[in-house]
Amino acid sequence: MKEFVISEAKTETAVLVGLITKDQDESKTKEYLDELEFLADTAGAVVIRRFTQRVNGPSSVTYVGKGKLEEIRDFIKHEEDCEREVGMVIFDDELSAKQMRNIEQVLQVKILDRTSLILDIFAMRAQTANAKTQVELAQYRYMLPRLQRLWTHLERQGGGSGSGGGKGSVGLRGPGETQLEMDRRIILQRMSLLKTRLAEIDKQKSTQRKNRGRLIRVALVGYTNVGKSTIMNLLSKSDVFAENKLFATLDTTVRKVVIANLPFLLADTVGFIRKLPTDLVDSFKSTLDEVREADLLVHVVDISHPDFEEQIKVVESTLKDLDCGDKPMMIIFNKIDNYSWVEKEEDDLTPRTKENIPLEELKQTWMAKMQDNCLFISATEHTNIDELRQVMYDKVRELHVQKYPYHDFLYDIDS
Repeated sequence: MKEFVISEAKTETAVLVGLITKDQDESKTKEYLDELEFLADTAGAVVIRRFTQRVNGPSSVTYVGKGKLEEIRDFIKHEEDCEREVGMVIFDDELSAKQMRNIEQVLQVKILDRTSLILDIFAMRAQTANAKTQVELAQYRYMLPRLQRLWTHLERQGGGSGSGGGKGSVGLRGPGETQLEMDRRIILQRMSLLKTRLAEIDKQKSTQRKNRGRLIRVALVGYTNVGKSTIMNLLSKSDVFAENKLFATLDTTVRKVVIANLPFLLADTVGFIRKLPTDLVDSFKSTLDEVREADLLVHVVDISHPDFEEQIKVVESTLKDLDCGDKPMMIIFNKIDNYSWVEKEEDDLTPRTKENIPLEELKQTWMAKMQDNCLFISATEHTNIDELRQVMYDKVRELHVQKYPYHDFLYDIDS
């Protein structure tokens, strides 16, 4: 069966393709392609060129227009003539089976879309049986509607009796379609088995969660690569894997944290990302059970990212999909050491943006209304970490008294 996983052993070169539309302007497309390049880098590919096209919307046949597709083909051919092979072309949106088939016929290289690239990274990052099972289920969900394009070469060989006239459409089922039906049945059976296995794992994890005693549960949530694992390491004094790559954390990690004499459980969860398909979220719902069962959500945001406000919306939307939108939450704006701004010239009459606002002024905007539900830190520089510990202590203590009124601790952070 065809694989769409990039080999870790060999670095491949890649070309990125995105669209500029009425709903996605040029600056937004650039941000999406920057993120797509980061995804490609995480997967082990090197991006050598980007292509964009301004259109009303994606073509249902080839995603981009015919002329743009030929331009990409000519670039690939030029690189081949210069003995520089283009290993793959990665599209910023999810492609249909029809689009993939038509694009492959023209470009004659490996075609990936954003979803398959994320799945590849998930497959690379998965360490536990639970994560590996969820990744495999997500891959099959992605593959199932695209099976037909894998067998078009067999369909061309089959011919069928209908092409010669006299027997109508009966008998057109060639060997490709037979193999397609067989693969579909095998995949559906495998998916059923994986779902059963995940249900068993989920049952075991549910039992483990029940045995954790009367402790408040806190979950770190946020966009991918915002520093959740670094914060986890600071608070729990553990050594959770943290790296400047997307989806460095795939398996949920839970640690017992004690601030002063107040213990609680802290979970580090998989990061969210834009344009994440519903099927992919569904496959990882059991991983996100720690989020569902948390008493407090700590939303970590990379304030140095130029589009952090949209990232906040992506996380809030995903939490809503998980029925966690109404949980107690605080926001931690991380990476204040990387925050940068440019003062506008006096004669610049263009509207002011957050790129022109110093951090102290930004703190006085909508963030000021959140009061102690909003903190500004640098996990790598250890800036304001004591303040973070104090606020988390106060919030966990308050939740503990509400949830376990007869379960006493000696609440004294100065002890």
